[in-house]
Amino acid sequence: MLGLNEELLRADMNRLLNLLFHQGVLDEQFLQLQQLQDESSPDFVSEVVNIYFHETEKLLRNLRELLVDIELLDYKKIGIHLNQLVGSSSSIGAKRVRNVCVAFRAISQQNNRPGCLRALEILEHEYCYLKSKLHELFQIEQHRILASAVRYPMQPNNPTT
Repeated sequence: MLGLNEELLRADMNRLLNLLFHQGVLDEQFLQLQQLQDESSPDFVSEVVNIYFHETEKLLRNLRELLVDIELLDYKKIGIHLNQLVGSSSSIGAKRVRNVCVAFRAISQQNNRPGCLRALEILEHEYCYLKSKLHELFQIEQHRILASAVRYPMQPNNPTT
């Protein structure tokens, strides 16, 4: 039987996942990613997501540099970066980030710098929200794993005084 703390932590994880699905932050691809995790690779999802975070932060920096410096402005490069971000976001189930990237790409194809700057702000906001919520999810998961390793002795049914 699961320990009480483990059950509560599992419920917290499920509530957070349900919220993220309800908000459209994640989609079913995230669940498929979770199904690839097993005892032989217990940190698979967090490792994949951390690679995604690292690569996304580089892409966001590159996008900002391209948009802030008028001399560097290259809408074709912006589109390439956004295509990479659409693909990696899709692969981990980051639905809202992916959707913002698709809209951002459409704006960049119109060579609309003010629209691109606004889209970048929205993208950065969505990415930060995703990152904070997935970090929260992984922390709960780590606590749940620790709680499952702790076993308490059975308490007698009749307390003595």
